Amino acid sequence: MAQSDNVDLKEIEKFSALASRWWDPEGEFKPLHLINPLRVDFIQQQCDGVFGKRVLDIGCGGGLVTEALAREGAQVTGIDLAEQSLQVARLHALESQLSIDYHCVAAETFAEQHADSFDLVTCLEMLEHVPHPESIVQAAAKLVKPGGTLVFSTLNRNVKSWLLGIVAAEYVLRWVPKGTHEHAKFIQPAELLRMTDAVGAKPLAMTGMHYLPWRGFYLDPSNVDVNYIVALRMPTSETTDA
Repeated sequence: MAQSDNVDLKEIEKFSALASRWWDPEGEFKPLHLINPLRVDFIQQQCDGVFGKRVLDIGCGGGLVTEALAREGAQVTGIDLAEQSLQVARLHALESQLSIDYHCVAAETFAEQHADSFDLVTCLEMLEHVPHPESIVQAAAKLVKPGGTLVFSTLNRNVKSWLLGIVAAEYVLRWVPKGTHEHAKFIQPAELLRMTDAVGAKPLAMTGMHYLPWRGFYLDPSNVDVNYIVALRMPTSETTDA
């Protein structure tokens, strides 16, 4: 798939307009700041730690995940198509004295250039913002080494996710700007697993991310009704040959 086939320019413009506020923990990206420790802990557990590993974050935005993983000792690369967000990410990494490699490039294009290059590939809260999420999954599978790990997180598509992910988050709590999400683009777990099964990835774990006012955000593997995150392992060459 060509790079231009899997880009929603309105989505790029939307996140570019918010780029300067990526690192404001009380701003439009507050929910991502709150769930970031949960995401990183989940990734660490599924990868047996990221220290010394080559990691790629697809749709890295302002660098919340890339910096967190770099602080854990990973060799991190981040790619995104919003140049303004990447400028913020580069500056913040410099201020944080972290060495992170950022590129403004589509995942599909990057996969053609860097196949089998990473121990871990993550794509978090990004699949629901592209026209063809299956193309991103295919690119991620191509980028990761045999035996490597893939981690995706996105939003389920049902009435509950519409009420909590859009009505509550955008209109009641006003955590994110109105129009941040389109419910029709949310991805049910079964749909995502069909995409990952098509590239031969084996599921390792899936858990939901939830919020309660008196508890904050927490993980619950028994409930993936709204936000959820899944880790998968690509087969080794020996497994593939078998």
